[in-house]
Amino acid sequence: MKNGMIECSVCHSKLVNPSTKAVSRAYDRHRSKVSSKQRVLNFLLVGGDCVLVGLQPVLVYMSKVDGRFAFSPISVNFLTEVMKVFFAIAMLIFQARRQKAGEKPLLSISTFIQAARSNMLLAVPALLYAINNYLKFIMQLYFNPATVKMLSNLKVLVIAVLLKVVMKRRFSIIQWEALALLLIGISINQLKSLPENTAALALPVTTVAYVYTLIFVTVPSMASVFNEYALKSQYDTSIYLQNLFLYGYGAIFNFLGILGTVVIKGPSSFDILEGHSKATMLLICNNAAQGILSSFFFKYADTILKKYSSTVATIFTGIASAVMFGHTLTINFMLGISVVFISMHQFFSPLSKVKDDESSGVLEKVNVQDDHRSSDSSFIEIAAGANEEASHRVGPDERQPLLPT
Repeated sequence: MKNGMIECSVCHSKLVNPSTKAVSRAYDRHRSKVSSKQRVLNFLLVGGDCVLVGLQPVLVYMSKVDGRFAFSPISVNFLTEVMKVFFAIAMLIFQARRQKAGEKPLLSISTFIQAARSNMLLAVPALLYAINNYLKFIMQLYFNPATVKMLSNLKVLVIAVLLKVVMKRRFSIIQWEALALLLIGISINQLKSLPENTAALALPVTTVAYVYTLIFVTVPSMASVFNEYALKSQYDTSIYLQNLFLYGYGAIFNFLGILGTVVIKGPSSFDILEGHSKATMLLICNNAAQGILSSFFFKYADTILKKYSSTVATIFTGIASAVMFGHTLTINFMLGISVVFISMHQFFSPLSKVKDDESSGVLEKVNVQDDHRSSDSSFIEIAAGANEEASHRVGPDERQPLLPT
């Protein structure tokens, strides 16, 4: 960049350096142009996410014995990360075998070292996810599965604020109102959800539960935003290579948690398979699949879409917990679910889209010689809010993303 201008490395067109506001608006326009193939992909992602996220609290509940966990929750998280690491390695090998001649090898040491240096930021969401995965088990001790899912929907508002502050995303007034409706729906469901006359850690359970809720909402929201930023900031890197780093960091942090447990409880607690059952094995597989699917959301779709898809899983979780464990679907739950779905429809309605201000944020092509101006103007398309590239004919050596944005 020189004198506020950027130059395309291929066609050498000079472009006005876009401001953060212009980048955000370009991203909003990009999101509004979705092909039918991409819509089908998003539908499959949302559908798979609904099933996996909906099953997670149910499997956690099935894993409890007499209201407690016979296993160490950290061991479940560690085994989940290890399973995801093996999946990432297998997919990297599969992808490397399908590479064309002339492409940069994925399995070379130089590629791995360069990618590791470029993706060090993934250690931040990995640490936050390690904390959040432990909190998921703690929350199950205070709330039933359906309520845990409703509480997790609070993350949508926190994520929206973080996206606006960190990634300069824009939301219309209607979309902010939709998020307010989401909070109202959650509040309706939360009425009288805490058990009475119970205590934990010598404090009323309501106080402890709400402290855990605050952490449970804030930590994963920060993790999601940092994860999306880290994945999209290195958009040309293979998602499986990025996942290898993310899951590797996660496995390290969870293993350190296991070592901390050994120091506190003694060497006997080092047995990571102690207390596990078929339900916990299913839980590990479910958590691994959920984490893998989330990475595709963050890189090729949108964090808000991911969280709203998790909201849809609430109704699945509520019905499943009612059928399998006899939990009552109260009128508060049904009304809360209705408001949540109204909120989701309003947020993604075409009428709620942010209107572009044509008088600002326009990226114009500036030619070096005024007498050789072309009638074809170039533009910058922002891929998922972080990938900026000039519009031109790409060469055969430029690698396309594995999935459409």
